[in-house]
Amino acid sequence: MSKYKVAVYAICKNEAHFVDRWMDSMDEADEVYVTDTGSSDSTVQKLRERGAIVNIINLDPWRFDVARNISLSFVSNNIDICVCTDLDEILEPGWRNLLEKAWTPQTTRLKYMYTWSFNPDGTPGVTFWYEKIHQRQYFRWIHPVHEVLQYYGSESDVYSLEGKIQLNHYPDPSKSRGQYLLLLEMSVKEDPDDDRNVHYLGREYMYYGMWDKCIETLKKHIEMPRSYWKDERSASMRFIARAYKVKNDLSESANWLYRAIAEAPHLREPFVEMAQLAYEERDWPRVYHMVEETLKIKERPAIY
Repeated sequence: MSKYKVAVYAICKNEAHFVDRWMDSMDEADEVYVTDTGSSDSTVQKLRERGAIVNIINLDPWRFDVARNISLSFVSNNIDICVCTDLDEILEPGWRNLLEKAWTPQTTRLKYMYTWSFNPDGTPGVTFWYEKIHQRQYFRWIHPVHEVLQYYGSESDVYSLEGKIQLNHYPDPSKSRGQYLLLLEMSVKEDPDDDRNVHYLGREYMYYGMWDKCIETLKKHIEMPRSYWKDERSASMRFIARAYKVKNDLSESANWLYRAIAEAPHLREPFVEMAQLAYEERDWPRVYHMVEETLKIKERPAIY
C-alpha cells in the first residue's frame, strides 16, 4: 500500500500529439491535473478521455510562473507529493516506487535526473539534476520564464535525492521560444539582483544574435555579488567569447575563453571552444594542447 498520495500537474496548449505518451508515463500517480491555456486542437478532449482532471484558463499577459501557480492551485489539498512536468516529458517506469522510497517525513522536495536533450544516436545528451517534485503545501513558482519553485514554509526546506528517477524531454521542434526574450527582460526588471536570470537573459541575447547586448549583460552577470557559481560564470565567459568571435575580435574572444578555463578548469566546454577558435586561426599547437587538456577531464558533471 502506498505511503503517500501523489499527483502530477502540468500546463499545456495544443499538445494533443503528446497526450497518450505522457499519460502512459504518468499513470503511476494517483491523480493527474492539467491546466490548458487555450488549446484549439483536441488536447483537452484527449486528456479527459485518458482520465486527467483538466481545467481551462485564459492568461493574458502570459507568465509561466502565474500559469504554474494556477495549475498547482487546482491540485487537491489532500495530496502529499506533487510532480510537475510538461507534456513533452516522460517519466521512466517505476518512478513512483523510487519516489516513495526516497521521500521522508522531513522531505520538502526531491531531486532527480533530467535529460533535456538526446544525441542523434539516441543516447542521453544534456543531463542534469532537476527539482520539480515537491510537497503540496508551502511552494509557489516565481519568475515569468525559467521559473523556479520557491519554498515559503516555516520549517527547513529539506531535499531528498533519487538519481534513479529519470525524466526525459522530447520537445516539439516546431514550437517557438519567441516569447522568452521579452519574459526574461521582464524577469530581470522585476528582480535585477537575481544573477541566474541575468545569465539567462545574456544567453538569450546570444541566441538572437544581439551580440553587444549579450556582452554587456553577461559582463554584468559576472560582476554581480550573488554570481558565485563557477560553472555558470564560466558559461557566461564562453558566451561573451562567442559574441566577440562573431564580431571578428578573435583576440578578445581568446581572452574570455582563457578566463572561462581559469574559472572552471573542471569543465570540458571552455577547452573545446578554445580548440575550435585555435583551429580557425590555424594555431595547431594550441589546438593540440586544448584537446589534450579536454581529454584529461574524465567526469561529466550533472549540470545544465
